[in-house]
Amino acid sequence: MLRSVQLRDYMLTNPVRIKPDANLVEAIELIVHNRISGICVVDDNNELLGILSELDCLDAILSATYNEGGIATVGEYMATENLLVAHPNEDIVDIAQDMLRKHKRRRPVVEDGKLVGQITCRQLLNAVKNFK
Repeated sequence: MLRSVQLRDYMLTNPVRIKPDANLVEAIELIVHNRISGICVVDDNNELLGILSELDCLDAILSATYNEGGIATVGEYMATENLLVAHPNEDIVDIAQDMLRKHKRRRPVVEDGKLVGQITCRQLLNAVKNFK
């Protein structure tokens, strides 16, 4: 059985993050180096502003190539609308079901307006190992 159903017991507590004014090359390097599919975008107060995915980065690269433009910033390509977030006290099973329903591989965890973690499919799979 799961030792707890609270998300805080399974989430990544120090997710990779970046500022919106960083250039996309820096974001791509972080994504590739950390072998992740996306990155949380925060302000100086660690408040979540958006999420930048691998697909967002590909879109930016193709746009720059097609338009012969310069290197864009993270803020120009990050997703900001309808961000799905979780609270650390939420039930891990409810979050897993919602992630499946909405086809999202990750969910930032926010408490008191601050990014405190992230839950991904990998953490959920690790939690399932505790079912017996």
